[in-house]
Amino acid sequence: MSKKMKRRDFMITSAAAGVTIAATRVKGSPVAPTMLIPAAVQPVVVSSANGNRFKNRGNMTAVHKAFSMITKGEDVLDSVIAGVNIVELDPLDDSVGYGGLPNAEGVVQLDSSCMHGPKKRAGAVGALEGVSRPSLVAQSVLENTDHHLIVGKGAQDYARSMGFKIEDDLNTENSRRQWLEWKRRIDPQHYLDPAKRAEAGHRAALEMLAEGLLREENMHGTINCDGINSKGEICGVTTTSGLAWKIPGRLGDSPILGAGLYVDGNVGAAGSTGRGEANLYNLCSFVIVEEMRRGAHPKDAGMEVLKRIKANTIEKRLLKADGNPNFGINFYILNAKGEHAGVSMYATKYAMCNENGPQTLDTEPLLPGKPGD
Repeated sequence: MSKKMKRRDFMITSAAAGVTIAATRVKGSPVAPTMLIPAAVQPVVVSSANGNRFKNRGNMTAVHKAFSMITKGEDVLDSVIAGVNIVELDPLDDSVGYGGLPNAEGVVQLDSSCMHGPKKRAGAVGALEGVSRPSLVAQSVLENTDHHLIVGKGAQDYARSMGFKIEDDLNTENSRRQWLEWKRRIDPQHYLDPAKRAEAGHRAALEMLAEGLLREENMHGTINCDGINSKGEICGVTTTSGLAWKIPGRLGDSPILGAGLYVDGNVGAAGSTGRGEANLYNLCSFVIVEEMRRGAHPKDAGMEVLKRIKANTIEKRLLKADGNPNFGINFYILNAKGEHAGVSMYATKYAMCNENGPQTLDTEPLLPGKPGD
């Protein structure tokens, strides 16, 4: 071996030489899609941009915490959930957990899902009130029940029965102030007919965005975090407070398997933030994983679903003047080789952590510009 060859290059070359074919042909049986699984993988964690922004007064961001645990041999799902717990508990992030922007009645309702690739198990909760870390309740559903999704009062009752503390109110001073400002703008006369109220609510939210009171990503605020260890074990979690000032009981994509999150331990993982309804309609995370199963690179798989979303968005209220979608949606993608990508309808950021430390990177956008322009 050349003395100039770096150890990391040698490891990558050795891993490539150790590639094996996971799907084999059996005479008389259907031919399964071919999957190439490397003998060794460089651990990596990917997430939405807030995964490398908030620290909850600690010294690690979500992706840094998750990567640190993974490389110490901790279970991958435990690691990525520990990462997103930082963001769920940080009152400065009003898109998830404690201090997440509430629904139209001023109540914080939270959603989360998680999937364990090696165990091929999943758990999720929706419209959960009073528990600041819904990702842990979703993990409890995965570990302790025969179900995948528990919602509403049933989810809170389940959490209470499993020993989770139920808080009276998850609003912070900021989230309550933002809700009151929104309420003041849309309902100055206390009652409006449904059509006018919906229009007023959307207009008020856009005004607050323009004035810098809200960040665009927090209108559909979420964190997704996916990781892989050196054994090639893949897990993922998504957690959110959902659409700001949503109809009480509304579920977006985050707690729905195949939409807000999908993991196949032999193929890869994908998760999302942004307009949940667009993701739900197209079941994008599932489609991304299936595209990777057929051999697509994470970036190409993500671009395919963005094109589908664009083609399926035809309602005038959801379109800009140029005919393109008037909303953001983003995907964070990881395959079984440890390759990753962040893709989005319009340019934004995503987070990643590997042996070089936590980083915030540019996503690959499908379209130029941004929503609302």
